[in-house]
Amino acid sequence: MKQHLKIWEISLLFALCVTLFTGLFARAEQKQLSNELIRLHVIANSDTASDQAAKLNVRDSILCVLTPMLEGVSNTEEAKEVISGALPLLCGQARNSLGSDGKYYSVKALLCVETYPTREYTGFALPPGDYVSLKIILGEGRGHNWWCVAFPPLCMTSVENEDAFSELSEDSAKLISSSGSEYRLRFRIIELYEELRQALK
Repeated sequence: MKQHLKIWEISLLFALCVTLFTGLFARAEQKQLSNELIRLHVIANSDTASDQAAKLNVRDSILCVLTPMLEGVSNTEEAKEVISGALPLLCGQARNSLGSDGKYYSVKALLCVETYPTREYTGFALPPGDYVSLKIILGEGRGHNWWCVAFPPLCMTSVENEDAFSELSEDSAKLISSSGSEYRLRFRIIELYEELRQALK
């Protein structure tokens, strides 16, 4: 009985080590990816239909201004400088969009680090983890939000375009554009690793 328990304990320890090692590797991939992206996060004032529609119009207006500004930018450090300098302009653009919809609540724009869950888009997906974000808060900021990628500009770019991931490293591009089953497994490993890491704290 004692020998059986010892084997069980060794098996459990081995499984834990494999999970941690695999999780560390997957998390390192996510960390590399996060260093190459800036997310866009627009939070609606509320979940009313009109506020949600206004949120999407703000998104479009922000991207129409921001995407041309980031043309020729080759890395996230440059992109952060461009976005930081443009925050007042982006706030103004958001207010103009809201005004067109008859909305006159406040707008706040900032660059910050946020924790995101796994997110699937058309043609690619992003793993959970911490990312630098351009965060746009509309009014009370209590409504459902909208996420995508401001840099490289994947929000409005067709990912069938061969240049869609040209600003990313080969490993990062492969990670987010892998087949559904492959990236779901990798991303689930990251999620499990984070859950285990929090439990062991």
